[in-house]
Amino acid sequence: MRHRKSGRKLGMNSSARKAMFRNMVTSLMLHGTIRTTEARAKELRWVADKVITLGKNAPSPAAIDLLEGDARQQARARRVHALRQAQLLVGDDAALDKVFGEYAQRFRTRPGGYTRVIRAGRRDGDNAEMAVVQLVEAYDPSAKAEEAAPAAEAAPAEEPAAAEEIEEEAEITEEEGEE
Repeated sequence: MRHRKSGRKLGMNSSARKAMFRNMVTSLMLHGTIRTTEARAKELRWVADKVITLGKNAPSPAAIDLLEGDARQQARARRVHALRQAQLLVGDDAALDKVFGEYAQRFRTRPGGYTRVIRAGRRDGDNAEMAVVQLVEAYDPSAKAEEAAPAAEAAPAEEPAAAEEIEEEAEITEEEGEE
């Protein structure tokens, strides 16, 4: 029985599995989306979320520059430690720069769940369930408000026009009824 054993074996030994996840996380961080089997995608989520959390929680260089003395040294040490932990899971410097730069800012206010898994049908060769793993977009309340505002402004403008059309149709039917 596999009680209290987390994670899927995926038909490989632990070193091969770690190497595969390292490659997949690196590709995900570089490209923002990858296509893989559904089981691998579901296992990849926690690895990718862990890497982004490391980048998000590490102090930024701008924040370190504002500190002085012991606090600055401790913040610098925390950032180096987070970078080294992330290097164990991300194999490319460009991807690591994205994690600690772009993604750290993008997901600053998001509490977790940085990835989404979307089913993508079955693979032709072996009929395996495929899925697409993507990084979710950051929640921007101003963008949602801007999208809702034009729709709200357009809706009242359309309603009077529709009401006028109904009144005209009613007048036409009344005229036809009188004749």
